[in-house]
This record gives sequence, structure tokens and C-alpha cells, in this order.
Amino acid sequence: MRRSEACLALQDRRRPVKLSAEAAEVALGEAQAVLSMVQDEERRARLADLIAAVGEGVVDDEDAEALEELLELGLQTGRVRAVYGPGGEQAALRVFRRLPRGKELDESTREVTEALASLVGKPLEKVQIQATAPGAFLVTIAVDGLELSVRLDRQGARLTSVGV
Repeated sequence: MRRSEACLALQDRRRPVKLSAEAAEVALGEAQAVLSMVQDEERRARLADLIAAVGEGVVDDEDAEALEELLELGLQTGRVRAVYGPGGEQAALRVFRRLPRGKELDESTREVTEALASLVGKPLEKVQIQATAPGAFLVTIAVDGLELSVRLDRQGARLTSVGV
């Protein structure tokens, strides 16, 4: 990451994120559910701080990091949708996309989409999907003498190779 990108990422981390009523309901419910199970005092304090921030309707800094972790886990496991329904899931996704990790995922998918756009209209020669690790896949697409490989995993979608 270049220095200017690092500065922007740090600024994003510090930028407060305002929560809608529905997003606050999901965040509060998830934080309370995890708090009821956590034994570690430091983690409990972090969750208590998050609960207080959610009550105010705005999260930033460490509270945003804690919310990001909760939402990511709840969205990945399907818990948010199961407990709060499709509306709660959409509210959680909207908040997650405004947090640094969500922004990173959006950027990585945007970059891969731009690379794949170069293949539009060309004759398809090969499509292959490989499981590279649990929850990680490599998609290879070859068209008209050009081959792109995209890795899909928890860190997002990344272009891993371009071959001619």
C-alpha cells in the first residue's frame, strides 16, 4: 500500500459511521449476544464500549473495528439474516460497506470487474475453478489467447495473474 493510500485508510478508520435505526438494532443485538458469551474481560469491555456507541447511533475508531468484526461474522455465518430477517441483513450490509473492511472488499471486486471487462465479446476458450484452500477458490478464464486468474476468499476477490 502506498503512503497516500495508507493515510486514506487511516482517515477512513477514524471517520465516524452513523447507524440507521435498523442497523443499530442489529449491531446492538449482535454485541449483546456475543457479550453474554465472552469471558475475557478486555473483550467484554470492548463490547460494552461498542454497545454504548451504538446507543448513541455513531461508531468510530475501536468501536468501528469491533462492529466490523461482529457484522462480518454474523453476515458470513448467516446469523444476521436468520435473526433479523432480510431487512436486518441489508441494514448490516450497508453499514459494513461503510466500514474499512467493507470498503476494501468493494475496491477489490471493482478492480477484478474492470479486469474481467477486458474479456467481454471475446470467444471463451476455458473456464476452470480450483479449490485452493477451505473457503478459497481460483477461477481461471481464458479468451482469445488471454488468461486471467481470480482468487476468491475471505479477503475478497483479487486478480492473481494475467497471461498472454
